Amino acid sequence: MTELLLFIAGLLGGTVNSLAGGGSFIVFPALLFAGVPPVLANASNTYAALPGYVSGAAGYWKSVAPYKDRLLIYGIIAAVFGFVGAELLLVVSDAQFSLVVPWLMAFAVALFIFGNRINGALRSHGGGRTGMRALGAVLILVLLAGVSVYGGFFNAGLGILLLAFLALAGMSDMHAMNGLKLFISSTIALVAVVRFIFNGTIDWYHGSIALVGVTIGGYVAARLARHIPTQWIRVGVIIYGIAMTGYFFWRAYA
Repeated sequence: MTELLLFIAGLLGGTVNSLAGGGSFIVFPALLFAGVPPVLANASNTYAALPGYVSGAAGYWKSVAPYKDRLLIYGIIAAVFGFVGAELLLVVSDAQFSLVVPWLMAFAVALFIFGNRINGALRSHGGGRTGMRALGAVLILVLLAGVSVYGGFFNAGLGILLLAFLALAGMSDMHAMNGLKLFISSTIALVAVVRFIFNGTIDWYHGSIALVGVTIGGYVAARLARHIPTQWIRVGVIIYGIAMTGYFFWRAYA
């Protein structure tokens, strides 16, 4: 039963990661419920999410192609600072991480709920003088560095942060934004997973079961994204995320 639930959680997580973000709200708690310790569950969640990110990015490739000139700089920043985030995770204990998780989940859920408004507000403030645009370009890359550190440390909510970053970077094509989001997420997850492997911080058995589901869900959803309404998925993820956040607060502080 545990294996079946992990597979289903992975399938659902991969699907919502490709369509709207928030898959870690499903997979990370499922790993905890399976008895995986918090830090190990977080690292294993990143491992499980990686193929789904890659397969999802492949599914969006036609939409990403017009923006391929951004891939190198975004990839380098994501790799360097994603590694920094993974290092931060490895210096905290399970007890410390358990106390931080509810706040991280609350932050991620809030981003998920208000992400569209944030993205819209950022898009509406584009343009400006050349000097301001140059300064803005630097600040945008600094923002990506910060988001990458967060993603290497804690995967939940990463997709929403990346969508906000891409909106600030001047993008408005949602399919291209989802593709770039998944490319950057893939890079962050890859370097984090490599670091976790060398530290022995991945539960290969439980993480691999979730991984299979995430990979299938991510690719299929990306291929069918234009035909799947996301509003009900977003509502479901929000309700589930709020419930899980409340549970983690109760578990950590009750």
